[in-house]
Amino acid sequence: MGFPGTWLTESGSMVYRVVPKCACSTIGQIMHYSDYGRFYDGDIHDATTGLHKWAQERSQPLIEAAARSETAVRFTCVRNPYSRILSSFFDKIAGVQRNGRRYRDNLLPQLAQRYGVDVGSPEDGFQFDQIASFRRFLLFARDTIRFRKPMEPDIHWSAMSGHISTFIHNGGRYSHIFFTESFDTGMQSVLDAARVRVPVDLAAIPRFNESEGHGPKRQHPVSAYFDDLSRHLMWETYKLDFQLFRYDFDNPDNRMPKGDIDLDEVHARLST
Repeated sequence: MGFPGTWLTESGSMVYRVVPKCACSTIGQIMHYSDYGRFYDGDIHDATTGLHKWAQERSQPLIEAAARSETAVRFTCVRNPYSRILSSFFDKIAGVQRNGRRYRDNLLPQLAQRYGVDVGSPEDGFQFDQIASFRRFLLFARDTIRFRKPMEPDIHWSAMSGHISTFIHNGGRYSHIFFTESFDTGMQSVLDAARVRVPVDLAAIPRFNESEGHGPKRQHPVSAYFDDLSRHLMWETYKLDFQLFRYDFDNPDNRMPKGDIDLDEVHARLST
């Protein structure tokens, strides 16, 4: 399996296990900046230079060595599961991608036919019942993760613990896991531990949200989208994410974690 979804600075200072919808664009750009003193011109996910990525065969031996050593800082970032699945819906299902097309082309027609999901269109100003459509999407997301039907689960709504565990299964060990909700504090701890070529002033770093402005805005507080059935589906699908990363399952409007992450517990529970 190796180390899928893993990025390494070309200087070897930081190894990052990407978790989609958890500030990954911003983190990738910070890694690039820490080596070169400039941001990548474009979407960092498209970059084929400036970062080593597991998807690039030439980078794999370097990533494998760095992931299993203690020379580089090995880290990832997590996000409240309620906020993350909502972000996935508004970006990948309701939104239009940067290329002007819908995500995965034929996904939305399938969702409309099989689950009754309606997300409007740019022409009508994305007029649709956000709550009803999101709840139907959540049922679809659960089905893909639990039953792998009607398709394999997508990386944007697969559980964070699943992404994070691949790094551990192959002999990697995280030195830092921090929260998107306290991004500056967590990212600063990574930078402080890394041997970066170029100092990074996080206060001056923009947030890179490649999906922003391409779809509808969320109209309601987080809790409005999650009735009793929706919360049951969330627990069924993302129970480990809530437990390991200390997020508040009982209050969807509380975006902040309830405690610190225990790295030893994460490695113990995700190593099997």
